[in-house]
Amino acid sequence: MTAPASNGRVAPPRVLTVAGSDSGGGAGIQADLKTMLALGAHGMSVLTAVTAQNSLGVQGAWELPVDAVRTQYRSVVDDIGVQAVKTGMLSSPVLVEAVAELLAGTDAPVVVDPVSVSKHGDPLLAEDALDAVRSKLLPVATVATPNLDEVAQLTGLAVTDDDGMRRAAARLLSFGPRWVVVKGGHLPGAAVDLLTDGTEEHWLRAPRHDNRHTHGTGCTLASAVAVGLAHGLPVPESVRLAKEYVTGAIAAGFALGSGIGPVDHGWRLPGDRSKAAGRTD
Repeated sequence: MTAPASNGRVAPPRVLTVAGSDSGGGAGIQADLKTMLALGAHGMSVLTAVTAQNSLGVQGAWELPVDAVRTQYRSVVDDIGVQAVKTGMLSSPVLVEAVAELLAGTDAPVVVDPVSVSKHGDPLLAEDALDAVRSKLLPVATVATPNLDEVAQLTGLAVTDDDGMRRAAARLLSFGPRWVVVKGGHLPGAAVDLLTDGTEEHWLRAPRHDNRHTHGTGCTLASAVAVGLAHGLPVPESVRLAKEYVTGAIAAGFALGSGIGPVDHGWRLPGDRSKAAGRTD
C-alpha cells in the first residue's frame, strides 16, 4: 500500500499506459492520461512510438527501440508500482513480444486495446505482428477491447449483427484473454458492445450521438476500464462505467482542425469551459 504523503494524502490508484503518442492530443498516450486524470487515477506512461498526426490522419510513425520501452517500463513498475496496465499501439512483433513478457511478470490487471488502424484508416500494426498479438499479448490480458475492424484482423470474422459478435468473442477468448469486449460501434443503430468471459454475457447499450468528432474513443474506453480495475472494481462494473464515460465524451466531442475532432475527456469537469478559458464571446 502507498504510504500517506507528508500532507496526509494517499496517492490515487496508479495506472500505466504502454502506447504510442498522438501529436494531435486526441488519442494514444495523450488520451490515456487525460482519461486517467478525469477518472481519479495517477497516469504513467511507457512510450512505444511517436506519430505525427492531426485531425486529417497520420502523417508518420516511428517506433521506439525495444530497450527504450523495456527501460521505461521497469523504471515505473520497479519504483512506483502499478495497479493496472493498459496497452495500445504496439506496431511490430518484437515490440508485442517484449511488452507481453513484461506484462506476464507484473502482478496487475491488464487491458489490451489491440490497436491496428487509426480512426482515419491509417495502419498502426504490422501485418506480421498479428500472430504475436494472438499468441503472446492476448493470453496476458485481463480484458481485450477490439473494435470490429480489429476483430476481423485477429479472427477473420466479419461481424454484422449480435450473433456475429458472440462468435467473434468466442474466437477471441480462445486466444487466452479472461474477458473480451467486442465493440459494436461500427454497426448501425444503437452503440452496442458485448462483454463476455465465455460464461457471463453483458450487453452494453447506449444511444448513438450524431457527432463525427470521435477521435480517441478506443484508447479512452480501454484506459477507463483500466482505471476501474485499479480502483478494485470487478470487470463488468469497470466496463460499464467506462462505457458511460466514453458515451458522454463522444456526445461532447468537438471540432478541432479540419477533419475528425476528439472526444472530450473533460466533459465531467465542473464549470463552463468558455468561462474557464476567460472567454466572454
